[in-house]
Amino acid sequence: MSKTTDLSKGAIFSIGDKLPEKFSQYFIGQAYLNMLTTTGVPIGNVTFEPGCRNNWHIHHKGGQILLVTGGRGYYQEWGKEAIELHPGDVVNIPPEAKHWHGAACDSWFSHLAVEVPADGSSNEWLEPVDDKAYGKLK
Repeated sequence: MSKTTDLSKGAIFSIGDKLPEKFSQYFIGQAYLNMLTTTGVPIGNVTFEPGCRNNWHIHHKGGQILLVTGGRGYYQEWGKEAIELHPGDVVNIPPEAKHWHGAACDSWFSHLAVEVPADGSSNEWLEPVDDKAYGKLK
Protein backbone atom coordinates (compact mmCIF):
# COMPACT_ATOMS: atom_id res chain seq x y z
CA MET A 1 0.00 0.00 0.00
CA SER A 2 1.08 3.61 -0.43
CA LYS A 3 3.25 5.33 2.15
CA THR A 4 2.03 8.63 3.65
CA THR A 5 4.53 11.50 3.78
CA ASP A 6 4.48 15.23 4.39
CA LEU A 7 4.90 15.54 0.63
CA SER A 8 1.68 13.60 0.04
CA LYS A 9 -0.39 16.28 1.82
CA GLY A 10 -1.97 18.09 -1.10
CA ALA A 11 -0.23 15.83 -3.65
CA ILE A 12 -2.03 15.29 -6.92
CA PHE A 13 -0.94 11.63 -7.31
CA SER A 14 -0.31 8.84 -4.82
CA ILE A 15 3.38 8.05 -4.33
CA GLY A 16 2.68 4.39 -5.04
CA ASP A 17 4.81 1.51 -3.84
CA LYS A 18 8.51 1.00 -3.23
CA LEU A 19 10.45 0.63 -6.46
CA PRO A 20 10.67 -2.91 -7.76
CA GLU A 21 14.10 -4.54 -7.35
CA LYS A 22 14.85 -4.19 -11.07
CA PHE A 23 14.95 -0.38 -10.51
CA SER A 24 15.82 0.04 -6.81
CA GLN A 25 19.29 -1.41 -7.37
CA TYR A 26 20.06 1.81 -9.29
CA PHE A 27 19.05 4.16 -6.45
CA ILE A 28 20.73 5.32 -3.26
CA GLY A 29 17.95 5.51 -0.68
CA GLN A 30 14.26 4.74 -1.02
CA ALA A 31 12.08 5.79 -3.93
CA TYR A 32 8.47 4.99 -4.83
CA LEU A 33 6.74 4.52 -8.17
CA ASN A 34 3.15 5.02 -9.25
CA MET A 35 2.81 4.26 -12.96
CA LEU A 36 0.04 6.58 -14.11
CA THR A 37 -0.11 5.10 -17.61
CA THR A 38 1.79 2.69 -19.81
CA THR A 39 -0.44 3.32 -22.83
CA GLY A 40 1.08 5.47 -25.56
CA VAL A 41 3.54 7.55 -23.59
CA PRO A 42 4.61 5.91 -20.29
CA ILE A 43 4.28 8.32 -17.35
CA GLY A 44 5.25 7.48 -13.80
CA ASN A 45 5.04 9.48 -10.59
CA VAL A 46 8.41 8.96 -8.90
CA THR A 47 8.84 10.04 -5.27
CA PHE A 48 12.20 10.15 -3.49
CA GLU A 49 12.73 10.14 0.27
CA PRO A 50 15.18 12.80 1.54
CA GLY A 51 18.69 12.00 0.31
CA CYS A 52 17.49 9.51 -2.30
CA ARG A 53 18.81 9.81 -5.84
CA ASN A 54 19.24 7.58 -8.83
CA ASN A 55 22.53 6.54 -10.39
CA TRP A 56 23.97 8.31 -13.37
CA HIS A 57 22.13 6.99 -16.41
CA ILE A 58 21.47 7.58 -20.10
CA HIS A 59 18.19 7.42 -22.02
CA HIS A 60 19.20 6.18 -25.45
CA LYS A 61 17.11 7.44 -28.38
CA GLY A 62 13.92 9.02 -26.93
CA GLY A 63 15.06 10.92 -23.86
CA GLN A 64 12.86 11.88 -20.90
CA ILE A 65 10.88 14.82 -19.52
CA LEU A 66 10.61 15.50 -15.78
CA LEU A 67 7.64 17.51 -14.47
CA VAL A 68 8.37 18.43 -10.84
CA THR A 69 5.27 18.14 -8.64
CA GLY A 70 6.56 18.34 -5.06
CA GLY A 71 9.44 18.92 -2.68
CA ARG A 72 12.96 19.96 -3.58
CA GLY A 73 15.49 18.03 -5.61
CA TYR A 74 18.26 18.18 -8.18
CA TYR A 75 19.02 17.34 -11.78
CA GLN A 76 22.57 17.17 -13.10
CA GLU A 77 24.04 16.42 -16.50
CA TRP A 78 27.57 15.06 -16.71
CA GLY A 79 30.14 17.88 -16.78
CA LYS A 80 27.63 20.53 -15.63
CA GLU A 81 26.57 21.96 -12.27
CA ALA A 82 23.53 20.45 -10.51
CA ILE A 83 20.28 22.42 -10.92
CA GLU A 84 17.95 22.77 -7.94
CA LEU A 85 14.37 21.79 -8.76
CA HIS A 86 11.03 22.92 -7.30
CA PRO A 87 7.34 22.24 -8.08
CA GLY A 88 6.46 23.54 -11.54
CA ASP A 89 9.96 23.05 -12.97
CA VAL A 90 10.28 21.12 -16.23
CA VAL A 91 13.46 19.31 -17.30
CA ASN A 92 13.84 18.16 -20.90
CA ILE A 93 16.50 15.45 -20.93
CA PRO A 94 17.84 14.90 -24.42
CA PRO A 95 18.69 11.42 -25.64
CA GLU A 96 22.25 10.31 -24.85
CA ALA A 97 22.72 12.84 -21.98
CA LYS A 98 24.39 11.21 -18.96
CA HIS A 99 22.55 12.53 -15.89
CA TRP A 100 20.99 11.86 -12.48
CA HIS A 101 18.06 13.28 -10.49
CA GLY A 102 16.78 12.95 -6.96
CA ALA A 103 15.84 14.57 -3.66
CA ALA A 104 17.73 17.13 -1.65
CA CYS A 105 19.20 15.70 1.54
CA ASP A 106 16.53 17.40 3.69
CA SER A 107 13.44 17.17 1.47
CA TRP A 108 11.11 14.71 -0.17
CA PHE A 109 10.96 15.15 -3.95
CA SER A 110 8.44 14.07 -6.54
CA HIS A 111 8.26 14.31 -10.32
CA LEU A 112 6.38 12.84 -13.21
CA ALA A 113 8.78 10.94 -15.47
CA VAL A 114 7.63 11.05 -19.07
CA GLU A 115 9.42 8.63 -21.38
CA VAL A 116 9.78 10.13 -24.86
CA PRO A 117 8.82 7.38 -27.31
CA ALA A 118 11.38 6.33 -29.92
CA ASP A 119 12.12 3.15 -31.83
CA GLY A 120 14.89 1.22 -30.08
CA SER A 121 14.89 3.39 -26.95
CA SER A 122 16.54 2.01 -23.82
CA ASN A 123 18.03 3.09 -20.50
CA GLU A 124 21.63 2.46 -19.52
CA TRP A 125 22.28 2.52 -15.77
CA LEU A 126 25.75 3.61 -14.70
CA GLU A 127 27.69 4.39 -11.50
CA PRO A 128 26.15 5.85 -8.31
CA VAL A 129 26.35 9.59 -7.66
CA ASP A 130 29.41 10.24 -5.50
CA ASP A 131 28.41 10.79 -1.82
CA LYS A 132 31.01 13.54 -1.42
CA ALA A 133 29.79 15.50 -4.45
CA TYR A 134 26.13 15.01 -3.46
CA GLY A 135 26.91 16.14 0.12
CA LYS A 136 28.18 19.49 -1.21
CA LEU A 137 24.76 20.40 -2.65
CA LYS A 138 22.84 22.88 -0.48
